[in-house]
Formats: sequence, structure tokens, C-alpha cells
Amino acid sequence: MDIKVLGPLEARHNGRSITPSAHKPRQILALLALQAGHVVTVPALIEELWGMQPPRSALTTLQTYILQLRRRIGAALPPDGSDPKDVLVTSYGGYMLDIDPAQVDVQEYERLVSAGTRAVEVGDEVSGSRLLRSALGLWRGQMLVDVHIGLRLAVELTRLEESRLGVLEACIDVDLRLGRHHALLSELAVLTARHPMHENLCAQYMIALHRSGRPWRALDVFKNLRSTLVEELGVEPSARLQQLQRAILNSEPSLDLPRQGKGAQLVI
Repeated sequence: MDIKVLGPLEARHNGRSITPSAHKPRQILALLALQAGHVVTVPALIEELWGMQPPRSALTTLQTYILQLRRRIGAALPPDGSDPKDVLVTSYGGYMLDIDPAQVDVQEYERLVSAGTRAVEVGDEVSGSRLLRSALGLWRGQMLVDVHIGLRLAVELTRLEESRLGVLEACIDVDLRLGRHHALLSELAVLTARHPMHENLCAQYMIALHRSGRPWRALDVFKNLRSTLVEELGVEPSARLQQLQRAILNSEPSLDLPRQGKGAQLVI
């Protein structure tokens, strides 16, 4: 089985789609896929589908949705007597997708993130950047954009979206150390427009612009960030960002690309 959740929901088995079209079975499949190999309890599934006020018929209706999913799985199984109950298992007061977690794209994403992080930690930044970019490449847009999101899926989405942004920041840090500031400019322009109050992305953009010979543009980025923070939150940029602004104004050598092997760090 191959299930993708880092974008629109896609589930295929033996080359056939098993993705349901109805909203609530899609929710169930998405939640089971994110917990592949682990039991999702009946109360957790009911909470996902109906929140804190489920109907009296919730358990019976849930069982109907499970039956619908099993029928779709069964239609994709080989005609050798395979039982869809061996794939979507009833166990310990809940249900489990008994598949290899590696068959879900989020597991491959997390594996690549771990491998990339380890590579960076041991100083292999070229491999680290490649692995982190490969992890980010598994995302196909907004996660589960075509699935109704309940309480349980909302937690998973928040966790993974935060992870995605953190991995992106880490990857940009590595690429800046590798001297790829020119290549990062368009990406950072989009990211800072999308996250206008995100100080670290703005700092990375300022560094990339400064190293690309555009210090005036880097100062504009700081000015826009400050205006947004003051207008929206009534606060000034952090001392770290103000220090970066002063360093750009003074063309401090600490902003330059570290020489290979020196291990210098950015002031951000």
C-alpha cells in the first residue's frame, strides 16, 4: 500500500486507488495512515469525526465507515483469498492499518529529516542539504488539503507544518554556509512574504541579500519587518535582528561567508 498525506490524500494498493470520496471515511483513512502500525482507539476516531458532541449512533456509524474502507481495500487485493481485515485490523479497542509505516510518505519525510540532521551534525553539510531538500520535496502542497480536519488531525497537521518550517530554516542555514546565497534569494523572498513576522526567515533573507551585494535591500527587509511588528503587535524586532541591522550598516566582516574549514557562524 502507498499512502500520501503530505498534500492531497492519495492511497493506492496494487496500483488501484482505495481513496474514499466521502468526507468522514477520508478522515478515518488519513488518521489511520498517520498512525500506521499503531492502534487508533474508537474514542479517538469518534472525536476526530464528531468532536466533543458525537451523535448517539456514532459507534454504529463508525463501524459502517470502517466496513466501507475495507471494501475498497478488498477490491484492490489479489484474488488469492486475502482478507482486508488483515490490512485494516480491529484490535485493542480500536483499529489499525497493519502496513509498513514506510509506505506512508510522512515516514519517509521524517527518515530523511533525521538523516539530513545527522549529516549536518557531523559536518557533512552538502549531504545534509541534499537530504533535507529531499525531505521537503515530498510535500505536494498543503497537507491533507482535501480532507475535513477534526481535532485529532489538527494536532498532526500543526506538528508536521511546524516541522516543515523548521526543516526549511535549517536547510537555508546550511545552504548559506555553503555559499548558495544567490540561489536562495527568490525562495526567501516568497517565504518572508508568506511569513512577514518570522524573524529568522527575515534574518536569513537579510544575510543572503547582503552577501549578494544588496545591503540596501537587506535594510529594507528589516524596515518592513519592523513596521509589521509594530503595527500588528506593538513590539520592536528582537535584539538579535537589531544587531544584524547594525552589522549590515557597518559592513562588519562577521557577515561575510565563512572561509572553508574555519567553522564561523552567522551573527543571526
